[in-house]
Amino acid sequence: MDVHPVIHEGRVAVITGAGSGIGRAAAIELAKIGLKIALADANEEDLRAAGAEVAQIVGDANVLVVPTDVSKLDDVVRLRDTVYEAWGEVGVLMNNAGIGPLGTSWDSLDAWHKIFDVNVFGVVNVQQTFVPSMLHQENPAVIINTGSKQGITNPPGNAAYNASKAAVKSLTEGLSHELRNVPQANLTAHLLIPGWVWTGMTGAKSGKEKPAGAWTPQETVLYALDQVRQGKFYILCPDGETRREVDQLRIMWAAGDVAEGRPALSRWHRDYKALFEEYLKDSLAQLD
Repeated sequence: MDVHPVIHEGRVAVITGAGSGIGRAAAIELAKIGLKIALADANEEDLRAAGAEVAQIVGDANVLVVPTDVSKLDDVVRLRDTVYEAWGEVGVLMNNAGIGPLGTSWDSLDAWHKIFDVNVFGVVNVQQTFVPSMLHQENPAVIINTGSKQGITNPPGNAAYNASKAAVKSLTEGLSHELRNVPQANLTAHLLIPGWVWTGMTGAKSGKEKPAGAWTPQETVLYALDQVRQGKFYILCPDGETRREVDQLRIMWAAGDVAEGRPALSRWHRDYKALFEEYLKDSLAQLD
């Protein structure tokens, strides 16, 4: 497997939301490559279990377990200081912590605040705290922010979560552009856009068997690392149910709502749903 200049033995990875799901899988896979791993999560029980698992791979001396609520700037500053005092650098920053309680457009205001505090301001807190230090490092480094397809195609069901992930897409695009324009910057940003992944947020803690169409967190992480190695900014992950071409067509249709003046979310609109299905069928037929 080709190795990205950042992703190799001896470098340092900091992962938020590392107690479960994609974050935990990333910690394990990067530990297998030989990176030192700093795990951060607000759930201390899950975090310490994940830390113990990672330590079995890479050794206790190469693991930091730092309970962190990314919505609290003081926690994030403590995380940064702990990592730099121990290891003096960060090669991979995975801004992955996220929550998904239900928040509809005119209800659940508390859920909206909680979601944005973690999913948006958590990402901002981590960027604001780590980027200034990472910019001054001699060796190359990467930041991977975890977004969602729901922040792009905006499917009905959880307006608060969708809006938070749309914000992550926007702020990560802005970060990438800004980093490109910093002279001698050796730091790049990447947006992870998972597909259907079987995590605690999507039902993995329910005790049910993983649906055949869902990817495991490990599959998602391995795909993402390969895309980072290729220098991709948008890491659009397929899954066992939705092929990449279908995702691409859905995204193009969503953009067409704006460009062509269709109703919002026309893919689910009674007057346009059949048109979307026809567009999808015809487009896939041309590809095949």
